[in-house]
Amino acid sequence: MTDEQHNPWTTLSSRDIYQNPWIKLREDQVLNPKGGEGIYGVVSFKNKAIGIIPIDNEGYTYLIGQYRYALNEYSWEIPMGGGLIENDILESAKRELQEETGFTAARWTNICRLHTSNSVTDEEGFVFLAEELTPGDTAFEETEDLQIKRLPFSEAVHMALNNQITDAISVAGILKAAFILGVR
Repeated sequence: MTDEQHNPWTTLSSRDIYQNPWIKLREDQVLNPKGGEGIYGVVSFKNKAIGIIPIDNEGYTYLIGQYRYALNEYSWEIPMGGGLIENDILESAKRELQEETGFTAARWTNICRLHTSNSVTDEEGFVFLAEELTPGDTAFEETEDLQIKRLPFSEAVHMALNNQITDAISVAGILKAAFILGVR
């Protein structure tokens, strides 16, 4: 039996290796839980990850397609982006939905909190369900070359279950929303 509140790691020293406007990479000299010496690399994010599942009045959702540089492949995802750590996550979600889809939503539900890769990063993510949508204009960022796909929400669930959507926040959010909405 382990004590969930006890940290079995000891940090001996810590140094910053690299940082840019979005991330910071740190290397720690550590004693592991068994007492052995080692190193641990940690990627700290300067933003919270924010994902949104927009559902229109007909039960359709909207996915965003884009080429992901780090993966060297195209990816279908829920609308998402980053919100500064100090900003309200709901306000960040509203901004991201409008920027990537043009929609505003009258009803918002925070359905998921998650950590994307907790063995190497401290990134914290949130997923919102956005309903009662009103269309508007998109505001893509310079780095975004996006496609928007409207599809039945059940089809997005199918894509998540069949590895056509592989982004962790998208998969977790879609499956959680499917459970909440009773979609199979």
